Amino acid sequence: MQTPLRQIRKSKGLTLSEVAIATNIDVGNLSRIERGTQVTSLDKAEAISRFFDGEVTEMEILYPKKNSSSGKAA
Repeated sequence: MQTPLRQIRKSKGLTLSEVAIATNIDVGNLSRIERGTQVTSLDKAEAISRFFDGEVTEMEILYPKKNSSSGKAA
């Protein structure tokens, strides 16, 4: 499963390190958040969403399995 966060990051051609530095989130934590194996705080989800200008929402970051491209409702 590719999460919405990973999709947007890759589509922008950004590395995990670049996003981690810009959002002040540890790269290991960001990697786990991106893979959907770690739940983050609302504050961090908001920071990530702001970094991507709302192209990925806090809900997509907090609940990536519900919002994956394979499970997203039209």
